[in-house]
Amino acid sequence: MMKILLPVDCSSNSLKATRHVVNRFLENGAMEVHLLHVRQPFSQHVARFSSARSRAASHREAAEKALAPARELLMRFGVPHAEHVELGERAEAITRVAERLGVSEIVMGTARKNSLTRLLEGSVTDRVLEKAPAPVVIVTGELVSKLERFGIPAGGAAVLALLAFAVE
Repeated sequence: MMKILLPVDCSSNSLKATRHVVNRFLENGAMEVHLLHVRQPFSQHVARFSSARSRAASHREAAEKALAPARELLMRFGVPHAEHVELGERAEAITRVAERLGVSEIVMGTARKNSLTRLLEGSVTDRVLEKAPAPVVIVTGELVSKLERFGIPAGGAAVLALLAFAVE
């Protein structure tokens, strides 16, 4: 039986990866899927002003929102799955869980970005590919914005727009 780790977030790209897994399940039902959502811990500055209980509730609520669309799709097609939520840096958590579960494969959705954008922003996908204990299947998703296609990350585009506005 093939064991697949499917990291998901709230993006259309992770839902596209989920559809890919469902299609593979329909071709060959010998599959077990592990949904994974990784939450970034709150910074120490934020954590100082909130209780452990409220931070945990916030993480649970966000994880539920991220897991729900993928869960619904898997359930609709009868794909057996388990759900996991981890705290930490995304790429490290994905590879750690893949190793712990002994998965056969990691299936990830990703936006189509150019090399310069990936270099400047860093990419969870690239870091998973470097460290993964199993083969990684990349399902390409939506194109990034026109500015990002030319190598200007979203934050940089906002700064440029503000500067252009200020000059006028």
